[in-house]
Amino acid sequence: MITRFKFSLTTILFIVIIQLSLNAQNHSNIDLANQYYEQGEIDKAIEIYEQLARNPKNIPLIHQNYFSILINNGRYEEAEDYIKKLIKRNPENLFYQVDRGLIFISQNEKEKEKDYFNTFIEKHSDDNYQVSALAQYMARKRLYEYALQMYLESRKNSGSPDAYALQLANIYRVLNQKDKMIMEYLLYVQEHPSSLPSIKNILQNYLENEEDLESFEALLIDKLQKDPNQPLYQDLLIWVNVQQHDFYGAFIQARAYDKKNNLAGSGMIELGQIALENNDYNNAIRIYNYVIDNYEGTSNYQIARRLVIMAREEKVKNTYPVDTEDIKTLINDYDQLINEVGLNQFTVEALRNKALLHAFYLNEHQKAISILGQIIKYPRMRKDIIDRSKLDLGDIYLLIGQPWESTLLYSQVEKSNKASVIGYEAKLRNAKLSYYKGDFALAQDHLDILKEATTREISNDAMKLSMLIKDNTALDTTDVPMQLYASIDLLLFQNKYDQALQKLDSFQNRYRNHSLVDEVLWQKSQIYLQLGKFEEAASNLQQLDEGYSYDILGDDAFFTLGKIYQDYMDEPDKAMQIFREFLEKYPGSVYTSEARKRFRQLRGDFNN
Repeated sequence: MITRFKFSLTTILFIVIIQLSLNAQNHSNIDLANQYYEQGEIDKAIEIYEQLARNPKNIPLIHQNYFSILINNGRYEEAEDYIKKLIKRNPENLFYQVDRGLIFISQNEKEKEKDYFNTFIEKHSDDNYQVSALAQYMARKRLYEYALQMYLESRKNSGSPDAYALQLANIYRVLNQKDKMIMEYLLYVQEHPSSLPSIKNILQNYLENEEDLESFEALLIDKLQKDPNQPLYQDLLIWVNVQQHDFYGAFIQARAYDKKNNLAGSGMIELGQIALENNDYNNAIRIYNYVIDNYEGTSNYQIARRLVIMAREEKVKNTYPVDTEDIKTLINDYDQLINEVGLNQFTVEALRNKALLHAFYLNEHQKAISILGQIIKYPRMRKDIIDRSKLDLGDIYLLIGQPWESTLLYSQVEKSNKASVIGYEAKLRNAKLSYYKGDFALAQDHLDILKEATTREISNDAMKLSMLIKDNTALDTTDVPMQLYASIDLLLFQNKYDQALQKLDSFQNRYRNHSLVDEVLWQKSQIYLQLGKFEEAASNLQQLDEGYSYDILGDDAFFTLGKIYQDYMDEPDKAMQIFREFLEKYPGSVYTSEARKRFRQLRGDFNN
């Protein structure tokens, strides 16, 4: 009995070992055939694949390569024989039947191909699961037209007008049929309104140029005229105008949408903020005034009251030279708002803005310090507002030459807000303090952490300063030029323009070939611009364009030059020429959209 058991165990072990050996040999042959396939050794690959194909278990492992190598090398009879056997053996696997159609395509037998796929699609277009799987397989094989036919035939059978809308939109995108792609997305979002934000994100990625957006706008206007009660079209029309940076057009649509849907100005507040972030101050002011005029007594009224002053403030601060009388008017407007509404979560930001105007534009530093101290000590004030006021206070101490007070306040905020946005803002200020003092190693320690910050703005600012330091200290044997430039940056922060210009001229004369010369020309242009000396600003920008157009500031300089000629020097022809050249030289610039808009305005495209 024991002997028989030992014999049986030995036999089983022997069979297992043999089977494992055969499996290993089999996989080795598959790997070898695939290697020949990839190396283009066709005959050797086919010889091994033929042997492997005799075992049905190998088919899933070799089918794609084997079938591809047959039809791509004109072995159509072998391919036909092979695929027919698979279909007979696996009638439920419809992918093999799709593959058979590829043989007709490879042979350029148009009629057979068309008849075959028409029959196949008609036969299998009733089962939704099957349709999705087969159409996706067709798309992977680049049989896009048949995938479309499969989806559309199934849609017709289902009686649902939006069936497979996302899948169809994706195929139309691949085929670059953007109008049809858009129509499918519109069908989908009409039936699934909650998907509108994600559809907007998709469209933002795929409507890449002005012509795409204009075509979409025309389509929406047409649909809105036919169905004026469909809010979707109006919402999307507002969105298209925003993408085009046409904030007046967006305002007209948003106003109608707001009134029709009794939104009390909620959407208008958001639109105004987008216009403000894109430096369209006039339209931001127009939008906020609409809310103020129409929704007195609402929370949006209070928000708009503050934001309209803020928009006017940004306009004043970015119109050169800055008029101190306009600054005083803004301060009076903030005072009037606070006296009328009282100090609350909406108006405390107005008080902060007022303090900064006193400090940075009227040199009334002690008044600003007193106001911020009042906010910090105010009972039950939110912690984030207290922390932001501390950062403001730190900035003012730096403005008046007390950096030790600044770093104390920055460090307080950083320590109590680790791994948060305001904590990163405080760390960035400390990094700049170290930079101003010429301690570049400590500045880099801060910046290396901030480059991983969660907000793009802080991360980008950190990278920009880090690159400035690295690019201009790595090859120098001394940090003296960089230290001089950092001290000039501090003078600019402190609004000491005359001293800064003297040091910039000195730097330019002393270090004529230094890598910082383009930064020096840029800084000089910005100072002259703020002083209202537009000829001098343009001259420095032209020098930067002529000598450093390839460098990081090239597009900034050339775009700003066009703006100066348009906005301040009343030379529209010259400005139009610059913007035309800009679009050719810097097609990927962040200023491209605004440059195109300005060029078209100057050309007269919007006169009607």
